[in-house]
Amino acid sequence: MLTIENLTSGYGRIEAVKGVDIHVEKGEIVTLVGANGAGKTTLLRAISGVQPITGGRILFEGEDISRLKPHQRVARAIAQVPEGRQVFGPLTIEDNLRLGAYRRNGKNSARYLERIYSIFPVLKARRNSIAGGLSGGQQQMLAIGRALMSGPKLLLLDEPSMGLAPILVDQILEAVKVMRAEGATVFLVEQNAFAALSIADRGYVIETGKIAFSGNARDLLEDERVKSAYLGL
Repeated sequence: MLTIENLTSGYGRIEAVKGVDIHVEKGEIVTLVGANGAGKTTLLRAISGVQPITGGRILFEGEDISRLKPHQRVARAIAQVPEGRQVFGPLTIEDNLRLGAYRRNGKNSARYLERIYSIFPVLKARRNSIAGGLSGGQQQMLAIGRALMSGPKLLLLDEPSMGLAPILVDQILEAVKVMRAEGATVFLVEQNAFAALSIADRGYVIETGKIAFSGNARDLLEDERVKSAYLGL
């Protein structure tokens, strides 16, 4: 579904992503883990089109989308849940969700809403509450739900566990597994390597803009180098 070939991207003279190769098959959960500042978010932003690339290419379902604008990538059913949630604070939960269906002109919004409310019941209970008044975990659920309202084939998740208590991290990751079971393909960027690899099919480890390790997620969890550097073991 997604193929990244020799991708480079950066900010001015700083090259944050340096010749990265990644592939994501349909129906997989693939995770990219690494330390803060390793290039994870830059790579995700490059996929969604909000960060320019300086080399390489991005293929989605066989089409080169490297030069497409962000809204054109959304139209091809790629949705990103940004780092830090970025919900529309003054609006209600339901209004935030409905905005996620903008590219579909609101088509089938009621069906999509019910699907999201079934995954995140707390959002349904508070559907008329102002989004800015939600807890961090609830805002993360809302950001994911808003992305799902666009009907994505590929869901890009940027640090969904950031700043959340362990019990909320577990809830978010369980929701990711539900999404995959319902047919979504997920590319998950995480600093919490253990949590991310625990639910993924495959994983990549990025260090200073380059892929250092890759493989089956279970194998990476058992790799002594990964355990020492990223799992605190």
